[in-house]
Amino acid sequence: MSLIVQKYGGTSVGTIERIEAVADKVKGFRDAGHDIVVVVSAMSGETNRLIALAKDITDTPSNREMDVLVSTGEQVTIALLAIALQKRGCDARSYTGAQVKILTDDAYSKARIQDIDNHRMRADLDAGRVVVVAGFQGVDPEGNITTLGRGGSDTTAVALAAALKADECQIYTDVDGVYTTDPRVEPHARRLDKITFEEMLEMASQGSKVLQIRSVEFAGKYKVPLRVLSSFQDGEGTLITLEEDDDMEKPVVSGIAFNRDEAKVTILNIPDHPGIAYRILGPISEANIEVDVIVQNFSEDGSTSLSFTVHRNDMKKAADILAKVAQELGAKSTVTDDRIAKLAIVGVGMRSHAGVAAKMFKALADENINIQMISTSEIKITVVIEEKYLELAVRTLHAAFELEESPRVE
Repeated sequence: MSLIVQKYGGTSVGTIERIEAVADKVKGFRDAGHDIVVVVSAMSGETNRLIALAKDITDTPSNREMDVLVSTGEQVTIALLAIALQKRGCDARSYTGAQVKILTDDAYSKARIQDIDNHRMRADLDAGRVVVVAGFQGVDPEGNITTLGRGGSDTTAVALAAALKADECQIYTDVDGVYTTDPRVEPHARRLDKITFEEMLEMASQGSKVLQIRSVEFAGKYKVPLRVLSSFQDGEGTLITLEEDDDMEKPVVSGIAFNRDEAKVTILNIPDHPGIAYRILGPISEANIEVDVIVQNFSEDGSTSLSFTVHRNDMKKAADILAKVAQELGAKSTVTDDRIAKLAIVGVGMRSHAGVAAKMFKALADENINIQMISTSEIKITVVIEEKYLELAVRTLHAAFELEESPRVE
């Protein structure tokens, strides 16, 4: 007997029929002798519906009340799934994040998990019950409902698996694993049998939406075995390994990730002296805006320019902050661009292979795709390009690194 934490996303529980199908799957695992904790998202489209209701009242609802509102979507799903399990003679009990209790900080809509009380779950598991927990939510030290951000149910599942020392955390979604890239963009994308946590973390950080990045961080930190599977078809899915396996074949590039929801912000003609980057990025950080690719241009006549990327939804807020900073620094102006996209190739094989960047840049140059910004790490190369060239760039690089083929050592 093993303890398994399973997570089912919104499409997996999008209708009563699908909830019934999830109940059948969960009961099958329980009948096989496993202890099961299930984490579920809101039914597909429900969170957007709730957000729209608030927007019908005001364009600027408070973050606290929005968390109270959107957290109700998961509460509906946990109750329906528990009812479906009970109908099948499978004892089950549902819990909201506050009931568990999943303790978070007070950063509404972006809360981070600080602690989990697993006593109630342990008692139910010992009594032979299936525990059904609402994903995406928790409670702060003052008892306020908080949410973890989009995709937060993945993080909930991994955090519960870590707290319970589960044997495996299984993420069920509408795809049957992690692919070399998005099959909707590149039809020749190939499902990976295995991928390292390090690679998955880079893929998630660069826009791969299979798993929320914080869930991968959690799994790696607490050594939670993680598997991505399909809710709608049988299969082994993709295993995210705890460490690099010496016996695994290591292609130079394992996958291509991309993100369309990017914007570039540039502040021009700023004084080039120590501390200037902090003067610019400090206020951005204090506003809880995440910055990714950063490029500072060559200094000329004692002045320089600095560009960085943010999520497209944060562009106006970042630009407003920079406008004030520009006045303080005597900068010439700020420029924004929301017609960019971020693209990255990822692979542990880059550590031992030279010429990967040159091959990437040549492939893009052959298609006349201009690179605006570049960022690298040991196993990743990220570029910023015009959004209109994104799909062409993905297909070009997928072919250039022969990702449609079976993995091999070069």
